[in-house]
Amino acid sequence: MSNPDPSADSSNFALGRLRALLDDSSFEREQRLPPERVLAAQIGIGRRALRRALEVLEAEGRIWRHQGKGTFAGPRPAHTPTNLEELSKRTHPLEVMDVRLEIEPALARLAAMRATNGDIERLLRLAEKTASSSDADGRELWDSALHRTIAEAAGNSLLLAIFDMIDCIRQDTAWRLLRERARSGERQQIYVEQHRRVIAAIAQREAHAAEHAMREHLELVREGLLKVMTSPLPDRVDGQIRKTPVTASTK
Repeated sequence: MSNPDPSADSSNFALGRLRALLDDSSFEREQRLPPERVLAAQIGIGRRALRRALEVLEAEGRIWRHQGKGTFAGPRPAHTPTNLEELSKRTHPLEVMDVRLEIEPALARLAAMRATNGDIERLLRLAEKTASSSDADGRELWDSALHRTIAEAAGNSLLLAIFDMIDCIRQDTAWRLLRERARSGERQQIYVEQHRRVIAAIAQREAHAAEHAMREHLELVREGLLKVMTSPLPDRVDGQIRKTPVTASTK
């Protein structure tokens, strides 16, 4: 019986074979490489040497690996979460408020320039619904509908898509509880008045005033969130015992 090729256990040999494979093959950017077992057999190297060589190639940016999905040719792409659930886990309420403060004042400004009379009538009805809601679920429902109608009235489909993505993330249960804690009776009444000021500016076609009123509203919302996020939780929220504090890193 012939002795096994000692080069099969050489990490440098494995690295050279892998580099040649990537250089000479038809692997396209982000194309998945064969599984380690298949790849090792294909180029005649041991699994241990293969893994070490893959580590070097990953450090060089020649490949990237995704646990559970495999190894891919090319440099690791910029992180783009595959779905809103994953994105929701990577962010937190204050980041969401940062984004809202960037786009919603602009949406209010555009709405003042483009809203139809029908849009304004809907906004007025939604504002009254928001003001008259007496429970957390109702407040969330009508508040979200009001802000989305402003986004629709802005007449920009891309900004509306971004708004919808943010709004979906905001529906996380823990975040809804956090926002409800931030809504004291007095603060909720201020929100109602701020909504009316935004709508009045839109109705009067005062773009700058609408933008300013929306920014003022969202800054107060952010302030309320920050206050409860840095305060101790009560023993119970909505009848449930809360065991861990909600912080800025809450996912």
